[in-house]
Amino acid sequence: MADIWWKAHPHDLHRVSDRVSSVYVERSHIDGDENAVVIINKRETVRVPAAMVAVMLMGPGTRVTHGAIRLLADSGTTVCWVGEQGVRMYAAGLGPARGAGLLHRQAWLVTRTKERLNVARAMYGMRFPGEDVSTATMQQLRGREGARIRKLYRAHSQRTGVAWNRREYRAGDAYAAGDDLNRLLSAANAALYGICHAVIVGIGASPGLGFVHTGSAISFVLDVADLYKADYTIPLAFDLAAKGLTEERDARIGLRDRIAQTRLLDRIVTDIKILLAPEGSDLPDDDLNQLWDDQLGAVEGGVNWADASDMAINLGLDLVQPTMGEDHIAIIGPEFDTPGSTS
Repeated sequence: MADIWWKAHPHDLHRVSDRVSSVYVERSHIDGDENAVVIINKRETVRVPAAMVAVMLMGPGTRVTHGAIRLLADSGTTVCWVGEQGVRMYAAGLGPARGAGLLHRQAWLVTRTKERLNVARAMYGMRFPGEDVSTATMQQLRGREGARIRKLYRAHSQRTGVAWNRREYRAGDAYAAGDDLNRLLSAANAALYGICHAVIVGIGASPGLGFVHTGSAISFVLDVADLYKADYTIPLAFDLAAKGLTEERDARIGLRDRIAQTRLLDRIVTDIKILLAPEGSDLPDDDLNQLWDDQLGAVEGGVNWADASDMAINLGLDLVQPTMGEDHIAIIGPEFDTPGSTS
């Protein structure tokens, strides 16, 4: 069985001139020691230079200390808590992108009808290579996409001999709906969403600002995932059903292996930047501390901008000190014992 391509062996990281895309950790304890993340399990202890890793994927059975998370964050490494072999994402921390250039560009595009339509057309254009979609309306594009997907279902049904009736999906519990083939499709799609979500967060874009989809916290995740279903999840589901492999785990593992063979994460990163970044330009990724200004655009942050008139207005006022509020609950354990101390 092919290993997932981003599961680079930590011992080899020192030979990489640039950051490796990501490192996957499972059934291990993660701690921080100076500038290295220390990964400990029953078989080995490995030191990973934190600044050389773009994304740390923490799989089942992984425990991590506060010190390790702080080190990874300071190093600009994304931390993602994922399912087995990285095919489902549950939560994520800061990404390696410290600036907001890509996020601002995405927000600018999605809030302007003309620009949003152009991005949506570009997304559909990726699915219809060689076809001109530059003047198509969203209604026309949705119709063409629906026809394309129906044709794909019929073609894979004929190829594998697996009967196909119609797509069935139940929101919130997709794997419970439909026949075995429908459940495999739902399970594979859910895994694909997790992968796309991790990449989007990692490069500093917003999962919620979609161009075709809207109204969901993962609208952009759904947009991006739809670019790859025809190549990955649809043929995979038919292949598995033809072999009698009908469990959710079969879909997740099958998708993992196909990703290992095709380096999908690289492709996702490239496609997102093509869609969002102006042609031939690189968006700034500097971590800037600035304040928005309605006339100047932005001014320097970390500066006290008060003048004499502002000070006079505020003199004598009783300032309310901020608090955590009554709804905040703090659970703080006792101090740790120092090494060598006895109780």
